[in-house]
Amino acid sequence: MKNNKEEIGLVVVYTGNGKGKTTAALGAALRAVGHGCKVAVIQFIKGPGFTYGEEYAAQHYIPNLEIIKRGKGYYKIRGDSVPEQVHRKAARDGLRLAEEKIVSGNYHIVILDEINIAVDKGLLSVEEVLGILDKKPTKVHVILTGRNAHPALIERADVVTEMKEIKHPFQKGIKAQKGIDY
Repeated sequence: MKNNKEEIGLVVVYTGNGKGKTTAALGAALRAVGHGCKVAVIQFIKGPGFTYGEEYAAQHYIPNLEIIKRGKGYYKIRGDSVPEQVHRKAARDGLRLAEEKIVSGNYHIVILDEINIAVDKGLLSVEEVLGILDKKPTKVHVILTGRNAHPALIERADVVTEMKEIKHPFQKGIKAQKGIDY
């Protein structure tokens, strides 16, 4: 039995159809940064051409929070015109970067934002992701976000939270709101 005071790096999954998966992960990041820890966020779907509020805040106000876009934009939705092979290469590059950050020992938390979608859509295999989690140093926390988390990732995780959509402004045709949605 492990000593309760021993620091153990957890694997956390935020999934579900409801809003707030990335926001929950960024809340954990902000908490860690407040304790002087370093956090890396690798974004697997979000891509160039659009700046999110958290990205701007990290660049200008939060030096221990690094956010890196590796995606090429939403895959197979919202008018996606990027060739599939470009999306696949971006996901693989993101996974290599994630592994570097996780095993480096330089980060308290590494967030793999929307990686569940990358696995669900077949851009990455669940075995590849599990392989990186197996290399995780004992004290590093890894957070995986995105809808449709693979059952093997749910099984591997220490904490799983499912966000359930009950009501969303999009259902009424209301567009995404700055400061709330991005």
